[in-house]
Amino acid sequence: MKPSIILLFAIFGCITGCSVGPKPIDYGHVGCHYCSMTIVDQQHAAQLVTSKGKVFNFDAVECMMNHLKDEDESTIALFLVNDFDQPGELVDATKATYLISENIPSPMGAFLSAFADGQAAQHTLEVNGGELQSWAELKQLYE
Repeated sequence: MKPSIILLFAIFGCITGCSVGPKPIDYGHVGCHYCSMTIVDQQHAAQLVTSKGKVFNFDAVECMMNHLKDEDESTIALFLVNDFDQPGELVDATKATYLISENIPSPMGAFLSAFADGQAAQHTLEVNGGELQSWAELKQLYE
């Protein structure tokens, strides 16, 4: 094979191998980056993706928030959380609405759930009680 073709394949491999985007969480097999607990709950998991494409998975939103205390957020390209109403579906954490309700346990005991749809969060609040938070408000709680 000619060296120029090998170089093209190498460049293509780096470009496609380092893509920045969500990666499916291998539930039941991968551990939380923060607490090392196996991630099984598809309603509460979260994920960070760096600008270089490195993925960090978390068993709960609260683990991701605790991890962010020691992270340079300028290196993070994507903040993702599972949508409580669509288990396993990762959504933009910065646009989600959060519910803290003692009637909905989360893996690490913070009773924290994320919703892609604010109306769904409001309905769940009405049924279960608790308090709604925006991304900015949630970040303040974990400072």
